Amino acid sequence: MRINEGFLDRAVRVLAGMGILSLLALGPIPGWGLAGLAGLLPLVTGLTGFCPLYIPLGIDTRVGAAAESGRG
Repeated sequence: MRINEGFLDRAVRVLAGMGILSLLALGPIPGWGLAGLAGLLPLVTGLTGFCPLYIPLGIDTRVGAAAESGRG
């Protein structure tokens, strides 16, 4: 597993994940509690710095990643 997310990408994912997870507090509203669990995906990918979907799409948001891979 290799880091393929840059700082800004990771920060946005962590904030979005925490925001979506906050929907769990609205659990009594039907559907909102389960929707809040969807916040785990951006939170985990942001904390680890690795997005599995980026591999087949060839995306790497780290600064200087294009130069490292020869794409720049």
